[in-house]
Amino acid sequence: MSKLFLTLVASTLVFHVFGQDSTSVIRARSQDKKNARKQRINNMLRMEEEGDLIFNKHNIFGIRLATDGYGINFEKGKFRTPSRTFIYSFELNEKHDPKEHHISATSDGINVSTVVPFKINNLYEFKIAVGQQHLIGGKGNKNGVAVTALYQGGLTLGLLKPYYLDVSNRVTGQTTRKTFEQLATDTLADDQITGASGFTVGWGNLKYKPAVNAKQALRFDYGRLNQTVTAIEVGLTEEFYFSKIPIAYLIPQKQFFFNAYVQIMFGSRK
Repeated sequence: MSKLFLTLVASTLVFHVFGQDSTSVIRARSQDKKNARKQRINNMLRMEEEGDLIFNKHNIFGIRLATDGYGINFEKGKFRTPSRTFIYSFELNEKHDPKEHHISATSDGINVSTVVPFKINNLYEFKIAVGQQHLIGGKGNKNGVAVTALYQGGLTLGLLKPYYLDVSNRVTGQTTRKTFEQLATDTLADDQITGASGFTVGWGNLKYKPAVNAKQALRFDYGRLNQTVTAIEVGLTEEFYFSKIPIAYLIPQKQFFFNAYVQIMFGSRK
């Protein structure tokens, strides 16, 4: 009986000592994490006072105007080091051929509808990309400008929507919708163009065109507060489609698209 009692006492002491050691280890690790977090916060505060852009993440919206169209985008960023940020973005763009222009659909002086001569497709793009942003120069103070360089690459889904025209037959008076290709091949019909069919027409005949994309840019953040983003971005983008993209009738079709753009950006940092 005494041996059993001694065994129980010894076991209790062992578990008690082991428990204390485990608790001490957990407390030490927790304290180390708190100290590391405190040190990191202190470093961030110090660098922010010196004008550096210090944050954990950012969310930015942009409106862009390019040499071949326009679009909007949304960007998320994750702070890695004081000079490097991992970014990924989503874009929705519409592209135009540089030779596109609008003309009046009729010459009667009454109908004000316009058309784009020889246009056969609208090209819309949905883009997903990832990349890096590198700090070139901090603000120096809260009234300065932070300059960053960024590059990214990703995938593009092109959406080709037929460009339809409203036409009226001069003989029968019948109205219908045709493309410039159909008008050019149907030489026997005495059709007159009365206007473009509009944005809502043609979505049932979409064609999907995959591509890859790349972007290189400089961003100038002139926002007064580091917690907000107010910036202008200028850069170059490239898209390479896996097949040729018909945009205008009788104009050579391309697979590679290159443009320059400027973008206004607004957002926040946390």
